[in-house]
This record gives sequence, C-alpha cells and structure tokens, in this order.
Amino acid sequence: MGFKAKTEVSGEGGLPVTVLVGFAEALAAPEVVWSLVDAGFHVVAFTRKGKRSALGHSHHAVCHEVTPPEVDLQAAISDMHSLMASLNATEGGTPRVLFPLDDTAVALCALVQPGLPWHLAGPHGSSAELALNKCVQTQAARDAGFKVPNTAIARTADDLYNFVATESFPIILKPAECVPIRQGRVVGCRKWICANRGELEHAITEWAERIPLLVQPFIVGTGEGLFGLATPDGIKAWSAHRRLRMMNPQGSGSSACVSQAVSAELASKVEELLTKAKWRGLFMIELLHDNAGNTWFMELNGRPWGSMALSRRQGFEYPAWHVKLAIDQNSPLNMAVSPTPGMVCRHVGREFMHLLFVLRGPKSMALTSWPSFWKTLANVLRVRREDAVYNWRPEDLKVFLADCYYTVHGNLFKSRN
Repeated sequence: MGFKAKTEVSGEGGLPVTVLVGFAEALAAPEVVWSLVDAGFHVVAFTRKGKRSALGHSHHAVCHEVTPPEVDLQAAISDMHSLMASLNATEGGTPRVLFPLDDTAVALCALVQPGLPWHLAGPHGSSAELALNKCVQTQAARDAGFKVPNTAIARTADDLYNFVATESFPIILKPAECVPIRQGRVVGCRKWICANRGELEHAITEWAERIPLLVQPFIVGTGEGLFGLATPDGIKAWSAHRRLRMMNPQGSGSSACVSQAVSAELASKVEELLTKAKWRGLFMIELLHDNAGNTWFMELNGRPWGSMALSRRQGFEYPAWHVKLAIDQNSPLNMAVSPTPGMVCRHVGREFMHLLFVLRGPKSMALTSWPSFWKTLANVLRVRREDAVYNWRPEDLKVFLADCYYTVHGNLFKSRN
C-alpha cells in the first residue's frame, strides 16, 4: 500500500508536536507510530529496560528505557517523569502528548498524571478504572444491554468451589484486574480453562490465591471486535473484525482476522456504555459469537488493539485521530472512511506460532474441537494477493523482520520455561 506524505502537526512555536508512546513492546506499537508519523507528529517511545522490541528497529521513533513496572512501579513512574522533563527542556512550550499503548502503560500513565504542556491520550480517572477493572466492565456492559456470562469474583479456593457447585464445567479463570499491583510492582497472572475438578485443583495450585480472579463459564465461539472513536459529538469511525485464527487456539490474540460490517444493534449498546462512562478517544469492545448465535461481551480495551494493522489498511487512522482529539476536543477530524468488509490481515510470526500450538494440542479437556493440523496448514498457506500483513512498511523493513523473530523467539522461550 502507499503511504501518505508527511504534513507536520505543529504547536504555537512552530515546532512539531511530540507524542511519547509506550510501551514499545506493545503489538500495535509499529502501526501506531506509523499512523502518527504519517499525520505529521514527532514520535518518541518508552520501553522496558533490557527488553527488545520491533519498534526499536524503526527509523521513525527513538526508544528510551524506563524501569519495568514489573520490577519497581515507583521507579518506573520516576523514570517517566525524568523522560518527560527532558522532552520539556528540549522542546519549549510546544504541546506534547502521552499515549499508552497497552494495559500496563495505561495504568502507569494514569499514575504519572502529566501536567501541561502534556496531554494524556488515554483513560484516566473513572475511565481508567473502567479500562483496567473487568468487574466494572462486566457490570457496565450488563447495564448497557449486552449479554454477559454468569460472572463471579474468586479471592479464595473456596470461592471457586462454590462457583462450580452451581455452575457446571468447563469454566475460565482470568485476573479481575488487567494490571494487578502488589507490593509496589505489577504482577502477572495467566488464564486457566478448567474442564473438571482435577484441572481446577491444578489451576488453584498455580494461582495460590495471589490476586482476585474473574470466573465465568467457558464459552466456545468466534472472537469479534468492535472499534471506534468517542468524540464530543458521539462515536465516529465505526469498524469491526472477526478472528479467523488465534495464535493459540486455547485463547490468545488473533494471528489472522477479517474485517466485517458493523452491527447496528451492538453499536447502539456500545454507545450507551461509553456515553454513560463519558469515554473519550479510541476503544475496542471484544465480543464472542457462540455456536448458538449469541454474542457475548468479553472486555473493553482502552488502548490500541493488536489488529491495528487491519484498521489502518482500511483507512482508519485511529491513533492519529485519537491524539488530535486529546490535544483539542474540538479538533476537526477527517474521518470520512467506510469499512471494507472481507479484508484479511495476518501476523506472520503469530501464524507460524499458530501452527506450532495446533501441533502441540490442547492443554485442557474443555477444548473438544481442536483444529486439524493439516487443515490449519492449508488455511495458513492459502494467501491471496489482496491479503495484508501486520507491521509491514517497506521503508521500515527491519521492524517487520524483528517483529516476526521476537514473536517466535519469545513464545518458544516462554513455552520452554
């Protein structure tokens, strides 16, 4: 595809507006940066110390290291303040924008609380709570009319046993907080799918009651996404996609997705949810379409999503629009773009990992419809001329190559551990 000529977005002093994005390791980071660069912004990125990223190979953004919040959250906040102060010192009074690209960055940037000349292009206050707390999300979705699976919060093993006493297996367990913070640092926690009591007891042993879990019935279906930009004049630039393949069929982000038409019924529910929350900026609503034809609310993402490449290939420059809106709520935005249903976009590294996950097989008896390896191989190799790929830009080819390598290497290393 062709790329737009760069027209600088300038502040009052005539200098280009700087956007500080991060974390650089976020899946959508390259596409976000290219959207901003093509709109004329000057982009700087923050990255975890010692962490390599595809964006680190880009010609368009310089990456600055900060302490990983997983090691020391207060040190990460201090490093962010220092980085922002250094940008203030070198660029006068030109407006600057802080743009979080993943959930951990959303939590970090909400704690940094930037003051002028900085603008936060991300959730803060009650919007940050909505973006980062799945309990709040599920209740807001239910109030807006979405179908929401029967949900409980488990803080102890007894809570889980009580849930399965009234709700049959299989169930899924996932962190109730998107970014759990304990003892001054961000802690990680995986998800579990449990088909029986034995698998549940194994999950409880691994969980060790470290953080609250969201417990729901495990529903088999196809993941869908609904996207848009919430402005003072309502939600604009609607688009949607459907997952063709997840990197890990047991549950993960997509390795291939296809654009589809926006459901008016679902859009009205999204509008009700976000209007009540006074949401501003980009968003993704993750849904699950089950085999009986029901569409279930899964979660709200208040930051760029993994399939940003598919959005941009259709002309939806959500990152650039989002930043312009953060600078000026009344900024005129050229969003005269229509979705292109049927466009397929693939992540090459994740497609390769998808084959390996399929070959490895399921890790829970709840996954009774595991894909056939040979059929999957045929689907992955069936490439159409019009198909697009994630993180592809000829002038920044090293980003694409590094992204493929880090995706495969990171997942193989994680599996080995």
